[in-house]
Amino acid sequence: KHKMIVFAVNLIIIIIISEPHQRETALASLHRTTIPGKTVVVTGANAGIGKETAHELAKRGGRIIMGCRDMEKCEAAAKEIRGKTLNPHVYACHLDLASVKSIRAFAERIKQEEQRVDVLINNAGVMRCPAWKTEDGFEMQFGVNHLGHFLLTNLLLDKLKESAPSRVINLASLAHIVGKIDFEDLNWENKKFDTKQAYCQSKLANVLFTRELAKRLQGKSTGCCICGHVWEGVGPMLLFVIELGAQPSVYLAVSEELEGVTGCYYDVMTEKEPAPQALDEEVARKLWEASSRLVGLEEEGQTGQSSPPAEAARTESAQKHGQSPGPAVSAAGL
Repeated sequence: KHKMIVFAVNLIIIIIISEPHQRETALASLHRTTIPGKTVVVTGANAGIGKETAHELAKRGGRIIMGCRDMEKCEAAAKEIRGKTLNPHVYACHLDLASVKSIRAFAERIKQEEQRVDVLINNAGVMRCPAWKTEDGFEMQFGVNHLGHFLLTNLLLDKLKESAPSRVINLASLAHIVGKIDFEDLNWENKKFDTKQAYCQSKLANVLFTRELAKRLQGKSTGCCICGHVWEGVGPMLLFVIELGAQPSVYLAVSEELEGVTGCYYDVMTEKEPAPQALDEEVARKLWEASSRLVGLEEEGQTGQSSPPAEAARTESAQKHGQSPGPAVSAAGL
């Protein structure tokens, strides 16, 4: 019988020293697990936690597809991982989560070229951006952190189901605790831009998306979870932090003990309850429907029914803002 597994994970460095017995048990299980024959897609895998996640999974024998915007850095990272792990099946592919066109091209390539997708790790992310817009006119953080991964996941769902039991892992943050979904102005067009609040909204959206996905795929056999944000930019503990920061994603991707678990939120490697607003099923449903309209999934009949899309408004927004002024800085290696 097929089972759909959905998780949510949140990572903060200070918690690394908490609940040691649970963490040590999880790590012991993690170190023993290998994934030969499994294909893993990791977004934002050319640097930081994404790169370390790709490295750890390659070390366990997986076929790794690294989806990144900067192909020069991605090719270099893939080559480095192949050299360190002696795993030749590590590949660099172009993926710009700030472009619906790029996401669709990447997903189509995966569907055409890969026999299976066992794990999708939605790792890439941006934070504290200026008031930038994506190629399609979305606020950059909401567009990349939520809409980009929402679209990618939906486009790859059939492939994931065919590869069952499979999992999807979404990265979130404790920032979701102070997040609020503003359905009247998701893209910050009618109010003063606040980059911190925009980021928190995108992280709350990650949790709501995961929970709604679990609900819609109940009884199926693909999984998803949310893993948190770690500062990676400076400091003598940088490499240590990155290595530890990748452990929750790797654990949720490979742990056999989590098979059959669905719709859960994890704080590092311990199941916890997310913020109250992340448990609102009505908000989660509305966000799914709004996201579907924005990225054009509803028109293709790939998602559930909802009210007619405000297509004219979205087109006008995209024309007004045009191209993104430049790449955002990503702590997760976009």
